[in-house]
Amino acid sequence: MAARTLSLSIDLDIWNFDHPVILLNTEKGWIMEELESKKSTTRFFVELLEIVLIAFALSWVLRTYVVEARKIPTGSMLPTIQLQDRVIVDKFFFKEFGHLTRGDIVVFKPPASAHATEDFIKRIIGLPGDKIEIRNHTTYVNDKPLYEPYILEKSKNDFGPVVVPKDSVFVMGDNRNNSDDSRVWGFLPIKNITGRTLFRYWPLDHFGALAR
Repeated sequence: MAARTLSLSIDLDIWNFDHPVILLNTEKGWIMEELESKKSTTRFFVELLEIVLIAFALSWVLRTYVVEARKIPTGSMLPTIQLQDRVIVDKFFFKEFGHLTRGDIVVFKPPASAHATEDFIKRIIGLPGDKIEIRNHTTYVNDKPLYEPYILEKSKNDFGPVVVPKDSVFVMGDNRNNSDDSRVWGFLPIKNITGRTLFRYWPLDHFGALAR
């Protein structure tokens, strides 16, 4: 009779606290329920770790192969991109489903002639086969003046003419008189381009597409 009374007392406690268990009317059974609870806790943390690892892997894949956020470290693209602005760069779709066009702002590994290790960001001015020249403070592409509402100021120095070779582009910064670009280190191999800038996301009051 005493054992049955103890069992009834445990039943009432369990139902009062809404435990998600099946109560057995033995002391051994109650211990097993406690062990199951510990297993559930362990399983929860294992599943949480799996979620974190999967999220990390997806983030790495996205940043490496699809899109990446970039902070602009220099003023070579003023006034289009301000110092410390943050932009989103497409690293996949422009290669697989699109093509580069004049006016695109691209991120790239600088060629050896640039003597630099950090990625650059510049605007494409000349495509393969284009004739590029700067004279009297105006940029000419194939002997036609290029409309450039995005530049900070016109170039002070003349350049060229040069013809962009196959599989290369000619790039310049919008801050024409303070930019280390193709006028200094030559043509940029297209294979060096790692991404095309999609839009600026920070600061929020300048959120949106970049000037072309």
